[in-house]
Amino acid sequence: MAKKETKKPAKGASGEYGASQIQVLEGLDPVRKRPGMYIGSTGLTGLHHLIWEVMDNSFDEAMAGHGKQITLRLLPDNMVSIEDEGRGIPVEPHPQFKVSALELVLTKLHAGGKFGGGGYKVSGGLHGVGVSVVNALSTYLKAEVKRDGKLWVQEYSCGKPKAKVKSVGTAKGTGTTITFRPDGTIFESVDFDFKTIIDHLRQQAYLTKGIKLVLADERDPANPSVYAFYFEGGVASYVRHINHGKEEKHKNIFYVHKLDEATDVEVETAVQYTGEYHESVYCYANNITNPEGGMHLSGFRAALTRELNNYARSKGLLKEKDQNLSGDDVREGLTAVISVKIKEPQFEGQTKAKLGNPEARTAVETIFGEAFRIFLEEHPADAEAIVAKCFLAAQARAAARAARDTVLRKGALDGLTLPGKLADCSSKDPSISEIFIVEGDSAGGSAKQGRNRETQAILPLRGKILNVERARLDKMLGNNEIKSLVIALGTNIGEGFDIASLRYDKIVIMTDADVDGAHIRTLLLTLFYRYFLDLIHQGHIYIAQPPLYRVNIGKNFRYAYTEEEKQKMIQQLVGDIGKGKKVVEVEKVDEVAEGESETEQMEVSGVKVNIQRYKGLGEMNPDQLWETTMDPVTRVMKQVTIQDAEKAEEVFDVLMGEDVAPRKRFIQTHAKTVKNLDV
Repeated sequence: MAKKETKKPAKGASGEYGASQIQVLEGLDPVRKRPGMYIGSTGLTGLHHLIWEVMDNSFDEAMAGHGKQITLRLLPDNMVSIEDEGRGIPVEPHPQFKVSALELVLTKLHAGGKFGGGGYKVSGGLHGVGVSVVNALSTYLKAEVKRDGKLWVQEYSCGKPKAKVKSVGTAKGTGTTITFRPDGTIFESVDFDFKTIIDHLRQQAYLTKGIKLVLADERDPANPSVYAFYFEGGVASYVRHINHGKEEKHKNIFYVHKLDEATDVEVETAVQYTGEYHESVYCYANNITNPEGGMHLSGFRAALTRELNNYARSKGLLKEKDQNLSGDDVREGLTAVISVKIKEPQFEGQTKAKLGNPEARTAVETIFGEAFRIFLEEHPADAEAIVAKCFLAAQARAAARAARDTVLRKGALDGLTLPGKLADCSSKDPSISEIFIVEGDSAGGSAKQGRNRETQAILPLRGKILNVERARLDKMLGNNEIKSLVIALGTNIGEGFDIASLRYDKIVIMTDADVDGAHIRTLLLTLFYRYFLDLIHQGHIYIAQPPLYRVNIGKNFRYAYTEEEKQKMIQQLVGDIGKGKKVVEVEKVDEVAEGESETEQMEVSGVKVNIQRYKGLGEMNPDQLWETTMDPVTRVMKQVTIQDAEKAEEVFDVLMGEDVAPRKRFIQTHAKTVKNLDV
């Protein structure tokens, strides 16, 4: 959620800048000072990142052949425990630092067995900061190590050891157990989400075939639950899971798992085509998800396009030398999982969004290319179905290209590429410009009058845009609302998409807080997810949060964004006016309709309270819309992010796809959790 945008005076503006202004953060202090640099955020994503960091170490042990089970326990008081059957973190004194290796790993950044010392062949924890960062951001952490027939223990508070590592008894086998409680003063919430964790563990079980993952939710001791995952099929099982309920274009799932000896990179890949219009490709390096792909994805795409063109040409399906299926043609309807194991992964950033190793491209292109060529020859029925899907996509793409060229050429002739209904901002600097996509002319009128004309553009939509989940690009560009939006953004769409041409830094969806508004918002999010995914990945898409209520007592008024917030405001305002008088239950006195809005008059402790319920943005006058929803200093906006690409894919498919049964089940399952439903 975006914070209020306020400017503060620069520190040291008086000219003071000397040695005393230089801060040196030692040990784990930098982590507590700037946690976002190490775990991405202090929201729920960052909170769960703590679990993934600890589990990465356990997976590293499993991938090295040590242990067959990893157990994660959610405990009372927001505690988490992760136990593996690995070799156990070494406990003997380190020859250089003269402290236990366990303490070193838990208290020093860039300390671990992953920096060329022979501890691991492959590892997900690139920087060696994982478990030390978890330690720094936890009010309590306990490390238990089974090693050399003994049980070793050390406890910490906010990254500081409470005592030295000590042996507390004997132990059978080997392994490490890390138990920690996140620091509630650092994270927005320390309440772990069970569904997020179970989805991640299922995914990891697919990526580490033959390893058993156990999740025990023991937060309610009276009602514990245990789940276990174990898959022998590897990423082929994963592809089957992703495509469940979709129209499969061919029966046999392509699968290869092999070590490329030239690069020493292990490649595991599975492929299957469906009747969808988009691709679903998931990339992993050493079990770490890479949402932005990287070199392994580049190698996969190059081999896929080459082999399908070679096969089609060898069968006489492509006649001319310059006639080829494009990369977009062969990726429509594709579901693929690409997993590589590599000795020294080079990721972009601590959150490991993109893999940069050139050898990963070579290995995937070689291993996948050779195996896929054999698969096409040995499975002619599957190959025929795949190529037919690609040719259909090529025909549709040619139609889409013509439609797109028509749209952009028409736009250029009809008003300098900008649609007539767009009220553009005067600034030509995209970094300070933002566009509000609003519902209807009424809200558009208020927004146009209330905006900052220099930096804020308004694009009103008339009615609901096309559901792009069920339409190809050529049909999609026939929709006037989508056409206007594509021209306004300036990025082009499909093959011609260029994020460098984006005209606005913030694209804000601003719809009414009712069923129709929610539907329009979902249609727009589907459009951005399917055709402008980079805009989401790079943080350009936002959802405005207009208030639901305006609470008035005399000349005093406040805006409330939820029912709970409204009740609190009534109590606070009445308490202020009543000078400490006890506030009784709100009694409804009168209700009058004003147009489509609702106004309630109440009496609380002798004080009259007027509450206006906004049913649409058009009911706000321009000043109200500005101060509540558009003013960068006071507004609240939600930034759209993708935490889990697979789950996002599944949700859009269920909500916006053609199959009614899954959508019905989804609505029945989640109906009880819906708040503020406006019927």
